[in-house]
Amino acid sequence: MIARDPAVSLEDHFAQGKYPVLFNDDERFPEGESMEDLAARARQAIEEIVLPYVRTAAREGKKGLHVAVVSHGLCISQLVAQLLKKSADPVPKGNLYKGLNNTAWARATVDVKGATEGEPMEVADNDLPPLVVRVTDFNRHSHTDNVKRQKGLGSAAYDPNQKDIRAFFGGQTVTPTEEPYSESNAHDGVVEDAIPKARA
Repeated sequence: MIARDPAVSLEDHFAQGKYPVLFNDDERFPEGESMEDLAARARQAIEEIVLPYVRTAAREGKKGLHVAVVSHGLCISQLVAQLLKKSADPVPKGNLYKGLNNTAWARATVDVKGATEGEPMEVADNDLPPLVVRVTDFNRHSHTDNVKRQKGLGSAAYDPNQKDIRAFFGGQTVTPTEEPYSESNAHDGVVEDAIPKARA
């Protein structure tokens, strides 16, 4: 982590090839996006991808519709936050929905207040009935509890020892192998040991 010199602007840090940790939501790395940009993108995704399904379900009198949105952890946190802003009922305050483990998932329910299964509602395209949004699951990662961590990613064009992890994430039962790493990662430990340690 590079310490930020308070006497030097963020732009001057970048010009010197230094990239300190960003703490403010409006800050961004060159050609990157800020947290505010990410929140705007998440808000757009909720408006353009999720809410049309909510409107359609309300018009058709359907409940229990499932919509899956796949993204990376920071964006998932912002998607949850933007969805909660649509709730007519009070929602928990604070940053409760940040920090997902790798491949973790979240689940939220969205109910139209007063809707009943089988009873269609009139909902205009530019309107939204009062919603009740609840986060039922966040940072669920038990599906990886028994996965043996491999160092790095396989770099060989085809590494037969990577088939176990592909099979696992494809839903198959996997029998552990005796090799601790795949062939393409066999030198990770050697490379790490060869890197000089930083001096205090």
